[in-house]
Amino acid sequence: MKLEALALARLDGVAHGFLGRRGGVSEGPFASLNVSLRNADDTANALENRRRAVAALGQADHPLLIARQVHGTRCAIVEAAFDPLAPPEADALATATPGLVLGVTTADCAPVLFADPAAGVVAAAHAGWRGAKDGILEATVEAMRRLGAVPGRTVAAIGPCIAVASYEVGAEFETAFLAAEPESRRFFRAVAAGQRHFDLAGYCVDRLARAGIATVERLDRDTCAEAEDFFSYRRATRDGERHFGLQVAAISRF
Repeated sequence: MKLEALALARLDGVAHGFLGRRGGVSEGPFASLNVSLRNADDTANALENRRRAVAALGQADHPLLIARQVHGTRCAIVEAAFDPLAPPEADALATATPGLVLGVTTADCAPVLFADPAAGVVAAAHAGWRGAKDGILEATVEAMRRLGAVPGRTVAAIGPCIAVASYEVGAEFETAFLAAEPESRRFFRAVAAGQRHFDLAGYCVDRLARAGIATVERLDRDTCAEAEDFFSYRRATRDGERHFGLQVAAISRF
C-alpha cells in the first residue's frame, strides 16, 4: 500500500510515498512490510521489504537510506549512499543529490516529507512529540536551506501517524508540555471525561508554518486505529505485544 500527498505528487522530478504495512515478506508481528533493521525481524526479510519499498516508488535501482533514529533533532545532509547496517544517527535526512531515496520509519510518530523542486532538494523527517517539540522540523528546514532550498516554496506533507482520537496523554505530559510552550494549548483536547488527547499532526503543521513552509498537506490516517494498514507502537503496547514493525515514508529527486 502506497499513499501519496497531492501537493508532492504534482511536482516534477520528485518521487515519494507513505507506505503502510502491506506488501512485504515478514511474518508474525512484523507482517508484512516491516523495514526496520533494529527489531527482532529477520534481517533478510527487512532488506527485501526495503527493496520492495523503493520499487513501489518507481526507484528500484536506487538505494533506500534510513538513519538510526533516536527522537533527536539532527538532520543529516546526504551526498552519497551509506551502509544500511551502519547508518548515521539522525532523525531527518536531506539531499540535493539525484537518485538517493531518503526514508524515515514510524510506528505512530509523524513522517514528514519535504521538497523544493526548484532547488532540487528533498528531505524526510521523523517527528514524534519530543522531536517536534525540540525542533527536528526546523532543523530539517535549515538543512534544506543550506542546500539552496527556500522555505516559502518548499512543499511538506505529514503522513499517517497516531491521530488525536487515539493519542490519550497523561496530565503530567500536558503540564510539562505547556510549561515549556503555553501557546500549544490548542493541540490538547478533552475527548471524554478525564481524558486528554494530543494532536500530533496538527502540532507539526503549526511548527512547519512557523518555520516558513507555505504549503503543508496532512494525510489524516490513524496508525493506531487502522491495524490492517499500519504498524503502531501504542497499539502493540496496549495489546501486550512485545514486538512490532515499522513502516517507511520515502522521497527522492530524479
